[in-house]
Amino acid sequence: MKKFAIISACLFLMLACSNPDKKAQLEKLKKQHDQIASQISALEKELKTSDKTQATIVSIQPLIAQPFDHYIEVQGRIDGNENIGVSPRTAGVVTRVIVKEGDFVKKGQVLAELDADVLKRNLSDLQSQLTFVTNLYDKQKALWDQKIGSEVQYLTAKNNKESVENKIASLRDQISMSSITSPIDGTVEDIPIKVGQLAVAGVPSFRVINFAKVKAVADVGEAYSSKIKTGDQVKIFLPDFNDELQENVTFASKFINLTNRTFTVEVELPPSPNMLYRANMIAVIRIKDYSNASTIAVSQNFIQSSKDEGLFVYLAKEENGKKVARKSFIKTGITYNGLTEVLGGLKDGDKLITAGYKDLYDGQVIDYK
Repeated sequence: MKKFAIISACLFLMLACSNPDKKAQLEKLKKQHDQIASQISALEKELKTSDKTQATIVSIQPLIAQPFDHYIEVQGRIDGNENIGVSPRTAGVVTRVIVKEGDFVKKGQVLAELDADVLKRNLSDLQSQLTFVTNLYDKQKALWDQKIGSEVQYLTAKNNKESVENKIASLRDQISMSSITSPIDGTVEDIPIKVGQLAVAGVPSFRVINFAKVKAVADVGEAYSSKIKTGDQVKIFLPDFNDELQENVTFASKFINLTNRTFTVEVELPPSPNMLYRANMIAVIRIKDYSNASTIAVSQNFIQSSKDEGLFVYLAKEENGKKVARKSFIKTGITYNGLTEVLGGLKDGDKLITAGYKDLYDGQVIDYK
């Protein structure tokens, strides 16, 4: 037992002594690793800057002045030129729905009827009353024509007849208001009411759409109100058809919505047998708000920035029989669709380095096909 304890104590001492040795060895290797990495980096940098005879392979693109356009892009929707929610002119319980979704209806056609039984009974009573007062009037008029009776009797009979006629006309107008009619020619697209429900004035009971004329509609931010006007060029992309149309703005509202600070822009679309337009279909509307007839435009990926010097690109130049890379500092305009307008620093025919430019320095020897 005593012998076992002595052996265990020796093993413990050996392990305790070995751990510091490994830690020290690890620290030593880390220091050596950092020193070697620093030496490698310094040698690479020295070789890169000292060996100016070795050419770096790059790709170039000759620059050509061409038109540059900028577009404002907003998401809009397709709508019919006439898209109307039809509501009754008076409240009433629906007794009959005459049309169904998808039916084509004419202007003035009855779509549904509301309960008007009480009004119709009143009309029947007034018509009977009209017959009576008309007979009295006819007799009184015949007597008055013969200068028999008083003028008051004649005028009273006439007034009674005209009063009942006016009541009948007013009641007929009320009865006609119990019919919901279409205000336009078009297709019934939605019928939210059912027989037995209460139809309320001002709440649409039908939606009728006329797609004889189609338009794209978008709400554009107030910030662009001074840049968009009727006649501006527009590109309209329709994702559902994977097609793009070239049109012009047909309406730019002068009214700013106070809720979301936007104004409405509309573009009429030509009829097309290949496109089955549907209301509220997505339309991506791109409105041209800037155009430069001739300018240099380069991909924004090729433009580099220096904190002290500003924006620049690398151009391929030929000097003393060698091809070298030269920094060209540029003045930029606006950017659209990945291209940046260059207002100064580049010209027609310049050779822009488009590949291998990240690791170049000014005056470096290069080569390209």
